[in-house]
Amino acid sequence: MLNIRTVHGTRYVTPLREGGSMPGLMEADDLGTYVVKFRGAGQGVRTLIAELITGEIGRALDLPVPEIVFFELDPVLAKAEPDPEIQHLLAASGGLNLALDFLPGALAWSVAMQNLVEPDLAARVIWLDALTTNIDRTPRNPNLLIWHKKVWLIDHGASLYLQHTWTDIETRAATPFPQIADHVLLPIASSITVAGVRCRAQLAGPVLNAIVAAIPENWLADARPFSDSGELRAAYRDLLDRRLAAADAFEATADAARAEVQS
Repeated sequence: MLNIRTVHGTRYVTPLREGGSMPGLMEADDLGTYVVKFRGAGQGVRTLIAELITGEIGRALDLPVPEIVFFELDPVLAKAEPDPEIQHLLAASGGLNLALDFLPGALAWSVAMQNLVEPDLAARVIWLDALTTNIDRTPRNPNLLIWHKKVWLIDHGASLYLQHTWTDIETRAATPFPQIADHVLLPIASSITVAGVRCRAQLAGPVLNAIVAAIPENWLADARPFSDSGELRAAYRDLLDRRLAAADAFEATADAARAEVQS
């Protein structure tokens, strides 16, 4: 069972106006500061599920992902906000949200920082993103930070995109994920196939079961196209199994793209 802490929000600090989800910087009752992804944002609660699953898989792979916590939000905090847009967002996000530990002073990734990333680490990040069909982490939207001279992975809400339709999963989940050719870390990565040997071993046993089991029940309330939350939870586990089964294909595709950009 995963040990994901739950904290309670005490103050909204400032919006982080990036992308469509508009996360916010908030303080919590543990005296920590967090980047909160709100369930009431336009992209919906399934974005939080993708963030949780992919982030926790990354942590299971010993990748540098900030601590993920469940963030309990009292909508009464909305009354203290003068911005009507923020008021509406907080009021619509009462209950359990998702948050990542805030990294103060972190810098956005740039190509000039490539020397801070070891080739093996780059390969394992690419493997994670191929497994979870993460269409971000491109030069246009790298979703990487540098903090204390170390790279950190953030913003995984665009991963597991098959969850938004759940159609033709048997075929679509088995694809080698050609979008990995746009990955920002390909120019510095070592073999993704070699990295995959380690990554697959780290996800053996009950790891994925524990991650899927950690999805809050009320995040699964809208179970469409399934009949109930149990079927939807099982679908996430099945999706991950199918992606793992396709690892040979997505590793080969990623290595082919790596060879092209490094030639």
